[in-house]
Amino acid sequence: MYLLIGSGEPLPRLAGWCLASRPTRVVLLASELSNAAGLEGCDVMALPAPCAVDDLPSMGRVPSLIVVLHTHPLSDTDLASALAARWPGVPIIGPMEPSKGAMVDVLRPADLLLSAVKDRIRAHERHTGAAVLDAHFRDLEPGSNIAIFCHDNPDPDALAAALAMQRLAEHRGHRGRIYHGGLVEHHQNRAMVQLLGIELTRVMLGWEVNDIVSEADAIVAVDFHQPGANNMLPADVVPNIILDHHSVEDLPAADVAIVHPEFSSTSSLVTSLLTALDLDMDARLATALAFGIRTDTLGFTRGISTADIRALSWLNAWVDHDLMRRIESPPRSKESLAAFAEALASMTTEDGVLLAPVLHLVERDALAQIADFLLATEGISTVVVYGPRLNRVILSARTKDPTLHLGRCLAGAFPEGAAGGHKALAGGQVGFQYLVGNEHAEPDEAMGAMTVTLRSLLGGGDDE
Repeated sequence: MYLLIGSGEPLPRLAGWCLASRPTRVVLLASELSNAAGLEGCDVMALPAPCAVDDLPSMGRVPSLIVVLHTHPLSDTDLASALAARWPGVPIIGPMEPSKGAMVDVLRPADLLLSAVKDRIRAHERHTGAAVLDAHFRDLEPGSNIAIFCHDNPDPDALAAALAMQRLAEHRGHRGRIYHGGLVEHHQNRAMVQLLGIELTRVMLGWEVNDIVSEADAIVAVDFHQPGANNMLPADVVPNIILDHHSVEDLPAADVAIVHPEFSSTSSLVTSLLTALDLDMDARLATALAFGIRTDTLGFTRGISTADIRALSWLNAWVDHDLMRRIESPPRSKESLAAFAEALASMTTEDGVLLAPVLHLVERDALAQIADFLLATEGISTVVVYGPRLNRVILSARTKDPTLHLGRCLAGAFPEGAAGGHKALAGGQVGFQYLVGNEHAEPDEAMGAMTVTLRSLLGGGDDE
């Protein structure tokens, strides 16, 4: 039970928020009841006059937290000590008032003001961004063709954000179609597409992309902001809409560019926009967005922010948790298990860096599964798993080293757009031409060159 003491604003709003998670009792003066609308559902203790803490009627249970917004309902000179004496060990949050004693956790007016201003700014950004995004769809002719592009080999974050944009386009009377280059190979990603019924169109050739771009009434880029860098959009195409959470030095060119690095995933960003729109949420879309947030934060262990938590809290009412578990734990293919076996046999370690080449790579996204698995190895802080595919060496990298920004490290080592990512999670696809000067070189030659490059960049020679 929460115990709130005070009157006026922001007592009703705080009480409503507390009541959503556990029973809440409010102590205030009876004369303030007329100004305290919104306390429905709370156990209200209205005092005829200020009284001592010891004289308060029995509450029947010990509060788990006491919050003092205003001290005047209670008459104790040393209110903090009186509260602590009646409910020993219970945390107390309250204002700094010398005449009433210092609270255990001091609540300053500046704290309330700063928090309120931040909330207003966030709400304004959500509504402004959502209104601009929605207005762009509304201004199109009914039945317009919306081309939604993910980056190559789209992950759950990109897939979920794309699904949300497709839903919004259809909600406004348009045709939304999701495109990607590469493959959807990771076993969880495939399960997500299949179980949620996400319709994707894979494009491989330049003329296909040119036709799509020329026929589209609007182009939407999700989870990336630079056309031509690990995505099928030509570098000279300016998308109509960009939605991304990756940090940028300069805002990318677009009619609507919503890029907010304070979100840990594009799914969180998109969810925050949807809260301000009239789009109906359902289990399919909510589960996709929640899974996108979960994977981009490595199961809520990497970089999760209050913005992500707010998005998840809103989605949780619709998420199908049984469906989520089926997406998270699909069966692995025999080809993935073979790649695991080869990686375990070929891996080398040195100074906390583990390199695992997989020469016989059938499923590209087996690399990500292996990298996640190997990062838990004792004494290992950085893992790179890599294998040849279509005259390129594909990389999947993970790190726990707080001094290393893996994405920037790889981006600086290879041609622009060939590699990059986040601080703790990165990847890439580097052409044989860059590694050995011959696009048609033998895979083992290119793999050997990649091993030499990674050892120079990160360490990771043999520990024997």
